[in-house]
Amino acid sequence: MLGVIAAALGGPEVLQVTELPEPEAQPGQVVVRVRAVCVHPADVAATTGQIPRGPVMPPFLPGWDIAGEVASVGADTTNFRVGDRVVGMIPWYLTRGAPGGYAEFVAADADWLVPLPDELDFAAAATVPLNAQTAHQGLELLSLSLPPAGSSILVTGASGGVGGFAAQLALQGGYRVLAQASDGDEEWVRGLGAQEVIPRSTDLATLRPVTALFDAVPLGEEAAAAVENRGVVVTTRPTPAINPARGVRQDLQLIKLDRKLLAELVEQVATGRLRTRVAATMPLAEAADAHRRVLAGGLRGKVVLTPG
Repeated sequence: MLGVIAAALGGPEVLQVTELPEPEAQPGQVVVRVRAVCVHPADVAATTGQIPRGPVMPPFLPGWDIAGEVASVGADTTNFRVGDRVVGMIPWYLTRGAPGGYAEFVAADADWLVPLPDELDFAAAATVPLNAQTAHQGLELLSLSLPPAGSSILVTGASGGVGGFAAQLALQGGYRVLAQASDGDEEWVRGLGAQEVIPRSTDLATLRPVTALFDAVPLGEEAAAAVENRGVVVTTRPTPAINPARGVRQDLQLIKLDRKLLAELVEQVATGRLRTRVAATMPLAEAADAHRRVLAGGLRGKVVLTPG
C-alpha cells in the first residue's frame, strides 16, 4: 500500500510517498481502508518536531483523523464488520505515528472508531474527531468554574476547525458567544449562530470584557486582554502566563480520545446540528502540498487527503 512518511524533521519537503506493508488486524482491531484523512496543524507540528512531550524521531506517519470502510476484522472484534463505514481518531499522542493516518490502510483499535452515518461523506467526517472533541473538552474545562447561564465567551479562530466547533457547542451550552472570524470570512461564522462576530483585525483589548476565552488559535496575551479579571481562559497550545494579579484561571486543553463523545459529535454533524466544512480534497500523494497550504493559512475549512 501507499503511505506518506516524515523521513526527517523539517518542512513539507520531508514528506515522502512510499510503499508500505499492508497491515493485518490484530485482536481487538480492524483494518480501515482509508477514504479520507484530515490534515491538521498538529500534523505540521509533528513533522517540524514542535509537539508536546518532545519530537518524534522519523520515520513516522502523520495523521490523526480517518474515515473509511472496514476492510478486515481481527479476532475478538465484534462491534464492526467488513464493509462498515467508520470514522475515528488515531490517538497520535500515544501512537506517535505508528500508526498514523497518512496511508491507504490503517490497523486501528476498534475503540478508536465509531460508525459513520450514511448522511455524512468521508471528507466531512474526517474533519470532526480531533477538532470537535478538543472544542467540547475545552468547554468542559471552562464550565468547571463558570456556569454558562449569563456568561459571555470569546472564541478566537472561529473560522477554523476547533474554533468553529467551540462557537457552536458554546451556544448549545447556553453561553453568549462572541466569535472572531478571519477577515472576509465573517458570513460563515455568523451562520454558526454567534450573537456577535468580530473580524480578525479587531484589537481585542478594545472589546467589552468577556467572562471567558476559548483561545483556539491561540493568540495568547492579545486575546487574554479581552477577559475580565477573575475570568477563565482555555487555550489549545501553551501560551505565556497571565499576570497573576488579575486572578484569571488559565487552562491548557490537550485532546483525550472519548469514543462515546465522538459518536455523539459525529451524529450531530450528520444531522446538521453542527456544521463543518472542507476547503479542499487532495490525493494522498500530494500530502506535502497539503502541508504547504496549511502553512500558508487563509483556508476556508480543512484540507483532506483522499487515499486510493
